[in-house]
Amino acid sequence: MKPIWIVDDDQSIRFVLEKALMREDLPTRSFTNGRDMLTALDAANDEDGPQILVSDIRMPGGSGLDLLTKVKEKHPGLPVIIMTAFSDLDSAVSAFQGGAFEYLPKPFDLPKAVELIRRAVEESQREEVAEERMAAAPEMLGQAPAMQDVFRAIGRLSQSNVTVMITGESGSGKELVARALHKHSPRANGPFVAINTAAIPKDLLESELFGHERGAFTGAQTMRRGRFEQAEGGTLFLDEIGDMPFDLQTRLLRVLSDGHFYRVGGHNAIKANVRVIAATHQDLEQRVKEGNFREDLFHRLNVIRLRLPALRERREDIPMLARHFLQQSAKQLGVEPKRISDAAIERLMTFPFPGNVRQLENICHWLTVMAPAQLIEPKDLPPEIGASNAASGASDAAAGVGASAAAGSAPGAGTGLAAGADSAQLAAAGSAPGASAIGAHAAGGNGAQPAGAAGVPAFGDSARAAAPAVSASGGGWESALEAEALQLLATGHHDVWEQLTKRFESRLILTALQNTRGRRIEAAQKLGIGRNTITRKIQELGLE
Repeated sequence: MKPIWIVDDDQSIRFVLEKALMREDLPTRSFTNGRDMLTALDAANDEDGPQILVSDIRMPGGSGLDLLTKVKEKHPGLPVIIMTAFSDLDSAVSAFQGGAFEYLPKPFDLPKAVELIRRAVEESQREEVAEERMAAAPEMLGQAPAMQDVFRAIGRLSQSNVTVMITGESGSGKELVARALHKHSPRANGPFVAINTAAIPKDLLESELFGHERGAFTGAQTMRRGRFEQAEGGTLFLDEIGDMPFDLQTRLLRVLSDGHFYRVGGHNAIKANVRVIAATHQDLEQRVKEGNFREDLFHRLNVIRLRLPALRERREDIPMLARHFLQQSAKQLGVEPKRISDAAIERLMTFPFPGNVRQLENICHWLTVMAPAQLIEPKDLPPEIGASNAASGASDAAAGVGASAAAGSAPGAGTGLAAGADSAQLAAAGSAPGASAIGAHAAGGNGAQPAGAAGVPAFGDSARAAAPAVSASGGGWESALEAEALQLLATGHHDVWEQLTKRFESRLILTALQNTRGRRIEAAQKLGIGRNTITRKIQELGLE
């Protein structure tokens, strides 16, 4: 991993941060002033450059704000954390306008400082992975006339900053279109920030979008930039806009109308230089009639509308997409790519694909793991592909997951296999060495994500039908967790790990506190975690 660069004229601050980060296996490089750091930055290549930059705000020979401006001019994607004394808070706030990731008030609590730096590192690494995927993979594939119309529209919009509304069924590739619009726009050098408004709880969504000031609510220990500020100079993609709470629709309308917004708990208007692209699988006109979506916001968003066709409307693209996904899946898993026969392709082309392109991608991941030979024949396809309609496919999948849950009790069988797998497949998979360790991932809207609770794909509506079967047959909280994960994955959520982890940690900590009558140190001891850890988790999870 690339090092964290620290810039501070105070030797004691540099020493403390270096030692703390060393304990966390985070490499560092320190500088006493901004001039030396800029010289090193100019000479650095991609390998030895900084992962993030931590800089003091006041130093001899130049301020941290000046340094921030110069760094952002040459390296706009580099996260910068500004350290400041409380008396410099106003200056630190202004740093956010220059693109600072976060500020760190002095004197700082060392564990919190390390946690903040690690969060910046994780976000930086996520952005690097997303950029690599965008660079390595073709933007979109499609020869069907309906897709060619979409490509032409993207081309016409390439020099425009106009607001775009993308409509289409779940799994049809709306985020790919949004990324293509960004990549071919005048804002291509700015950030692309995506947020699924349906995946974030209502009480957190406002802070997620607009950020918050320190002390704005319980647990707001530091100021936080929202997605609008993170997307400054670039594009903000609002997925599933139809699910946005009504009161937040009013705030979004204000931003689109006059280009200004306020952080939660803030009093100073912040100007937003952001292009907004929205997407939904819902009928927004109908939601407007029902009073669930503001008509004025609808017209603000619906300047240009792009309709993305369902996969069943572009069946001629299925052979090309299937072969592409098989190549991609083999590369991710480090195995030899499998070939697919013409007969298997013909069978795929008769399937309605209720989960659209994402479902086809999941099936190709499943085939890469489960197909016994290098050439995929019709008999190797998941059973629901051969079903005469989507409804019978869903019932087959439900029975398959129920069977896999039962097979999970066999030695080496893991926690469940593919939705719709027959008993012979389950027996073979259960007896295969390492069967439970096999994992297939689906690179859907927001990048690679787990394809199913047991490491195999969840097939759209089939998985929703399958989830109760897992819970009923398996028993215990593990089976309930598996069913919940399956349901979230099947409904298109991209933050399943975060959702379930937060709920699990919250329940565990609250139960321990109840057992110790609120005594945190005793609860931490019983849970086997540190005192600082339980305090931090209580703050993060809003359990105060």
